[in-house]
Amino acid sequence: MAVGYLGGMRFSEATTDGGHLILGYGPGRIIIGGRTYTRGLIVSPEHIATDWGPESAADLAPEHFEALLAPEPRIIIVGTGKQQVFPDPSTYLAVLRRGLGVEVMDTGAACRTYNILVSEGRKVAAGLIMC
Repeated sequence: MAVGYLGGMRFSEATTDGGHLILGYGPGRIIIGGRTYTRGLIVSPEHIATDWGPESAADLAPEHFEALLAPEPRIIIVGTGKQQVFPDPSTYLAVLRRGLGVEVMDTGAACRTYNILVSEGRKVAAGLIMC
């Protein structure tokens, strides 16, 4: 099954053996397991939580990062929409103090990176703001 940008760009072959994989993404939508999501969400190999996060990365707050801890990841990825936007480090300081990795990137890169980490069997959670 091809995955990638919904405009037809293919970026990898995927199987769902390792858990939830992102099958495609585009403006205002992310596809996981044949279901289309149109609002920000958290995805991990075992868990999907809908209606996560703010409408824009500028509004990320500590509670958004706290919600990313529910799936008990070792790595957290935050997709900030169409462009990479670094939140104030104070918003995710509590996560860093727990010794977890935090990566911030645009949502397309976050989707691709998440799939790679899941395919490696890593404990990852991604918080994705729509493009």
